[in-house]
Amino acid sequence: MSLGKTVRTEPPYSGRTLTPCPSRAPDRSCQSVHHNPRPVRDPRLHRAGGVVYLQGEHRRKGGKAVTYTICEPCIDVKDKGCVDECPVDCIYEGPRMLYIHPDECVDCGACEPVCPVTAIFYEDDVPAEWKQFTPINAEWFSDSVTGLGSPGGAAQVGPKDVDHPVVAAWPAAG
Repeated sequence: MSLGKTVRTEPPYSGRTLTPCPSRAPDRSCQSVHHNPRPVRDPRLHRAGGVVYLQGEHRRKGGKAVTYTICEPCIDVKDKGCVDECPVDCIYEGPRMLYIHPDECVDCGACEPVCPVTAIFYEDDVPAEWKQFTPINAEWFSDSVTGLGSPGGAAQVGPKDVDHPVVAAWPAAG
């Protein structure tokens, strides 16, 4: 997501938009722009006038906003607590694992603390043994796997019947 772009959201913010807060300018605060913004679950988000805003700067890497990655512990678990917490509906479902869309994720971090199996990591914090899952999350949306591209929300797509080939071949737990 590029700064300044409005993103349409699904649950839990159906019918609302998520917009970079205009208070990003160094001489302005959210309070001065919105007068009385209301916090939304994650402290980096707030709501004012029916709009959910991103507060503060995204962590950036090479000019691109970095995202979170879902790793091996999610395989065959798919608790979906992260899906419920995601304010932009960027977590999609395959048969064995969930996938975060790197272009739709706004880097809010709401998903990470609710994962009961500690499968979600900030892209730069992925443990070495699971580094392969960062490209796996991105590749799942490519033409060679699901062909989804960037559909703009998991709720409208629903569960897909295909996993990334590496995940599909992963040994079953147990």
